[in-house]
Amino acid sequence: MTLPQHGRMSSALAGLFPGYFALVMATGIVSIACRLMGLPEVAWVLLAMNLVAYGVLASLTLARAVLHPGRLLSDLASHARGPGFFTLVAGTNVLGAQCLAIAGWRDAAAVLWAIGLVLWLVVMYGFFTAVIVRAQKPTLEEGINGAWLIAAVATQSVAVLGIALGTAFGWEAEAVAFVALVFFLVGSMLYLAIITLIFYRFTFLPLETATLTPPYWINMGAVAIATLAGSSLLLAADRSPLLTEIAPFLAGFTLFFWSTATWWIPLLLLLGAWRHLWRRHPLAYDPQYWGMVFPLGMYSAATWRLAEALPFAPLAGVARAFLPVALVAWAATALGMAAAGVKAMRSSGGPPRSTEAARPTDLDSRRS
Repeated sequence: MTLPQHGRMSSALAGLFPGYFALVMATGIVSIACRLMGLPEVAWVLLAMNLVAYGVLASLTLARAVLHPGRLLSDLASHARGPGFFTLVAGTNVLGAQCLAIAGWRDAAAVLWAIGLVLWLVVMYGFFTAVIVRAQKPTLEEGINGAWLIAAVATQSVAVLGIALGTAFGWEAEAVAFVALVFFLVGSMLYLAIITLIFYRFTFLPLETATLTPPYWINMGAVAIATLAGSSLLLAADRSPLLTEIAPFLAGFTLFFWSTATWWIPLLLLLGAWRHLWRRHPLAYDPQYWGMVFPLGMYSAATWRLAEALPFAPLAGVARAFLPVALVAWAATALGMAAAGVKAMRSSGGPPRSTEAARPTDLDSRRS
């Protein structure tokens, strides 16, 4: 039986993919990279689009929290869908950094940082508490995926926006720098813990084309944003005696993260070729593809900032070479999203839904 239009809309809202704020993350960081590398017009266009995207997604998320709180909480406690909520945290902070870098809107950036801090507390401790205490849990093979690393990305995003602000809420620059340093270190800890599980899953457990989803590019993106955070701390070392004292540690750790991000790129390209060319897995739009665009843009921006922080000028050339890749990936994903939206409207089937890892596992479909 065909549902009425309002019934279809309500069903789509109830099942809204929690990770859709990766669109904001991807658009924001590509815009920042364009600004850093001398494309201000493109940066402004992407800022305007991102403000609209964030407003729409925030409104839909708030509506879902009010109208379908049970579904939202069930997703938050899900090993498969829960990590997607970290895109809300990261998207908020990346938009704040974008507003500051492109438009100089300091007050807006400070408000977004405050919102990002609150969201980080809610999502970080809500998600990990829920998955730890639930009675029934999926196996590692079913439960872990690249989206888990968005927990590290969200944490690093707090550090990036904080150090970009310098001062906020009446705090002195030294206090803000300390907060940013703490989030940088916590984000580093989360990456090292989670990537160990993912690498084990890659190398010792079966991996099918259906489960090799785009969020695995966060394997690279999480260390790319750690590189950006570390580089920003190094460039702001004069604000804090502590940062000055540990600058050699920060430089080494940041270079370690950039090297790790660089190592991931050829492997992820090979795995993508295996998935789509060798195994012929269909290439169709999925909101999770924004989780692939974000790492590409982040690698470009982070490499540029690392070139300034070390300093090591040749890295700037690497950043410039990577920016067109990020722009093409963003444009292709945006076109795919538009085409999927048109197709959905024509078929009256509601907005496009995420597939693969965005769907809950059998365990997650039960009520714990």
